[in-house]
Amino acid sequence: MQVNTGRAGAILRIDLQALRANYQILKTQLGSAACGAAVKADAYGLGAAEAAPALYLEGCRHFFVAHLEEGIVLRPLLPADAMIIVMHGSPVGCEADLLAHGLTPVLNSLQQIAAWNTLATDKQTRLPAFVQFDTGMARMGLSPAEVDVLRAEPQRFAAIDVQYVMSHLVSAEDQANPVNRAQLEKFRALRALFPAAKATLANSSGIFLGKDFHFDLARPGAALYGVAPVAGQANPMRAVAHLQGRIIQTRDIPADTGVGYGSTWRSSRPSRIATVAVGYADGWLRSLSNRGTVQIAGHDVAMVGNVSMDTITLDVTGLPDDILAEGALVDLLSDQLTVDRVASAAGTIGYEILTSLGHRYARVYSGSEPLTKTV
Repeated sequence: MQVNTGRAGAILRIDLQALRANYQILKTQLGSAACGAAVKADAYGLGAAEAAPALYLEGCRHFFVAHLEEGIVLRPLLPADAMIIVMHGSPVGCEADLLAHGLTPVLNSLQQIAAWNTLATDKQTRLPAFVQFDTGMARMGLSPAEVDVLRAEPQRFAAIDVQYVMSHLVSAEDQANPVNRAQLEKFRALRALFPAAKATLANSSGIFLGKDFHFDLARPGAALYGVAPVAGQANPMRAVAHLQGRIIQTRDIPADTGVGYGSTWRSSRPSRIATVAVGYADGWLRSLSNRGTVQIAGHDVAMVGNVSMDTITLDVTGLPDDILAEGALVDLLSDQLTVDRVASAAGTIGYEILTSLGHRYARVYSGSEPLTKTV
């Protein structure tokens, strides 16, 4: 569908070629291990309907979503040989929906195991699944007590084809953290419960922990979309999201004039203020108030005053008039204004910046071709 960027208050450009290049960077790191992709949360806010087919064209065959409904929406967009894995497993009573839509659950609890085994028994077949162990997150996956139950009662998996065992790393972006090695050793011990199954442990950052963490399949997410995978190191990933907002209006104000709700910023000198059509309703976080930076024609410009629902305000004092015309574009995310740089200013992480991006932007996708089911 043709997008009318001229009518939009802001334009979000999503570079699928950069996404595909990032996938290849990660795949190269993995050697013989397979590289999947986390496309949950609408591909981290950038559009799973566009991102997943582009990744399929790069050779990805394992796609991870969080919720059942995400998997149902994604299934018709990918060829049948693409495995879609639902990390939360089935909502209670919805196991048949997973089967009907060709989705593979991650089994995180004894209850999920029992329900999936019952469905498989009723269908007189063995149903595929991933099984997750909690090795330190204390969030999802089988607890040590549940593992003890399974050791004593292996028949709970009588009708389940356990294809992969998995766990999730706590602090993989911090390569020096000893919890990484501790989790690895726990995982190695637990995977022995299913000697015929393959294993997956590494997320984006886990890929850069080395071969010991790769096992059979990695499941990167944030790095695919341009977030730095290793804290304190240069980011090898390409920027995927580029965001520009339009200047609605500029005005000159005298010294000691408040700007925005609450007048949290006051001019110390006569100033020029530009108002841009992006706000917290668009996912531009309010925590960027008086802290964020944007760029206009390559010039760093400070955000001043509180971020409001629909607008931000900038101190553009001293900039040339010809780059401040009504309708001129301001860079909010770019190769220089990376998602991690914006996240640091907002006091958060790149994941939140991307997944918060709203749906009022004109979204423009480039860098991939249509995927047909004959692929």
